[in-house]
Amino acid sequence: MDRIRRNILAGLLAIIPIWVSLWLVWFFLNLLVWIGRPFVATLARGVRPNYPEIADLLVDPWFQSALALVLVFVMLYLLGAATNAVIGRRLFRLVHRIMESTPFVKTIYGATRTLVDSVQGGAGGQQTQRIVLIEFPTPEMRAVGFVTRIFHAADTGEELAAVYVPTTPNPTSGYVEIVPTSRIVWLDWTTNDAMAFIVSGGALSPDAIPIRPSGRRPPDLPGAAPPAAQA
Repeated sequence: MDRIRRNILAGLLAIIPIWVSLWLVWFFLNLLVWIGRPFVATLARGVRPNYPEIADLLVDPWFQSALALVLVFVMLYLLGAATNAVIGRRLFRLVHRIMESTPFVKTIYGATRTLVDSVQGGAGGQQTQRIVLIEFPTPEMRAVGFVTRIFHAADTGEELAAVYVPTTPNPTSGYVEIVPTSRIVWLDWTTNDAMAFIVSGGALSPDAIPIRPSGRRPPDLPGAAPPAAQA
């Protein structure tokens, strides 16, 4: 029985990374296919009067999914190329201003942009050190998080940090915690290091991790001005 249990456990541990990886890939592929299918359906309706055979092929589920995926990748490539072009940058600045001036939409858009910029390493591509350990979910435990903002408490003036704590194995969901910076452990990790640690469930990690707060945050991480200075 012990041998059976060991073999079952070994098989389970072997299949979990494969299953998680395939699940994440399948999830994003399905998302891309869902985005591209309306374009394929529109194309099928447009060619049906003159080319009914091609239209039938376009609405076939497997071909429609494959073509939708290709179209989305092409659009993402063109979108990325446009953001690097002068006209594209101006267009995206215009879209940014429109989103920022639209009620309700500006809240969601601004929060999402801030989170993405913070996880990437700061707005404008600056490589600031934002990977931390915080006391979560209990004071005896630690969780890896991303500092998204530094500010001060209005009543005590204490320096605080907003920390996004991703979940495993899907880092797109998580928690936002407000933590005093004096109780944060600042890690010398890159974003890729942190993501590998989170997605792998801690299996991909350095041999040693500091666990006690040093009371000092990295000098390259900008902080909020004290409340008196802000006033």
